Amino acid sequence: MPQQTLLASARRESTAARYPAPATRRGLSLPVISHPATYALTVGSRTVPGDQSPEFTQALSDLRGARLRPEIRLTEVPAPQRIAPYAVALTAEVVGAAADEDELASGRFVLLHDPSVPDPWDGAWRAVTFARAELEPELANDPMLGAVGWSWLTDALESHHLGYTAEAGTVTRVVSESFAGLSDRPASVEMEVRASWTPTTGNVGAHLVAWSDLLCTIAGLPPLPEGVVALPGPRR
Repeated sequence: MPQQTLLASARRESTAARYPAPATRRGLSLPVISHPATYALTVGSRTVPGDQSPEFTQALSDLRGARLRPEIRLTEVPAPQRIAPYAVALTAEVVGAAADEDELASGRFVLLHDPSVPDPWDGAWRAVTFARAELEPELANDPMLGAVGWSWLTDALESHHLGYTAEAGTVTRVVSESFAGLSDRPASVEMEVRASWTPTTGNVGAHLVAWSDLLCTIAGLPPLPEGVVALPGPRR
């Protein structure tokens, strides 16, 4: 599957699928486990009807076991269709400590599995991701913004000692200015990072954690000190 198709699919569904209506899907699912609000209560998937994959079942377990920062709210959404035989999709929101604080960043993490090893992937697995956050207006003209945004992703993967290959993606800045009746609104700048890569080492839950680090970085959260583990938030 061409890389452009993967990125385009992730972009099309990143907004529409954030609060989807319940969907009926056949395939693998995991038991419901009581988790903090920062983690999905279930991690299901879309698979080839009637087919089971021990490797993908393990991947779902790895995703369910991932421990993210308490500022992240993770939710399962319907996985994309017709891209790979096995798929699971999660959306994430980064929020502040106060209950009424606005969303700081949002994104989408899709894991695809195709045992036939598609040539563009250079492997049987593919992570397709999207992350977006509003930045300070003065960053609109920073010529290094794109390169810095991409380095936040690669640094996150490498900080978790994860191997990956066939990485690709884009970093986009969106500047919005208001006029006439809306001229009192200040200009706003959004950064969007769309990326995909093929995991080669580490379980897929670790790749989800690394991607969540990118999401927290563009949200402006300070990194956790080395050796400090984020405590779970309250259940919702």
